[in-house]
Amino acid sequence: MDIKQIQDLIRFVSKSGVNEVSIEQENFKITIKTNQVATIVNATIPEAAHHAAAASTAPAATATPVALAVEPANDTSKYVTIKSPMIGTFYRSASPDKPLFVNVGDEIKPGAVLCIIEAMKLFNEIEAEISGRIVKILVDNASPVEYDQPLFLVEPM
Repeated sequence: MDIKQIQDLIRFVSKSGVNEVSIEQENFKITIKTNQVATIVNATIPEAAHHAAAASTAPAATATPVALAVEPANDTSKYVTIKSPMIGTFYRSASPDKPLFVNVGDEIKPGAVLCIIEAMKLFNEIEAEISGRIVKILVDNASPVEYDQPLFLVEPM
């Protein structure tokens, strides 16, 4: 991901009203969190790419207000992360008047519908691939999600 793509992503996140976006690639991880005051970007760049990006990063720092921060490490190693298989809008129920697919504490089995992701007017049911218990729901209802963005933490059974 180059600096132009990061700047475009920051603009998109600030306009969309999303509170947090995380993107992980093989050698690159970026988390953008927004609030009413500032935009926080957490990025891990491999050492080889760091030298190449250093020259292009300096001019961008003056153009876009970005603060680098370090998140506290949470021990989630015992949990399985269910990630978004596509870009779209995350929904916890089939419609506003229908019950939620899952809640924190619910036990799930393979094939159980966890959520819906709307992409290009198509509603895609996301199903569990493992048995377990929902520990945390990482995305707010009706929020945009990115490909491979964590959606749920599940304690395997």
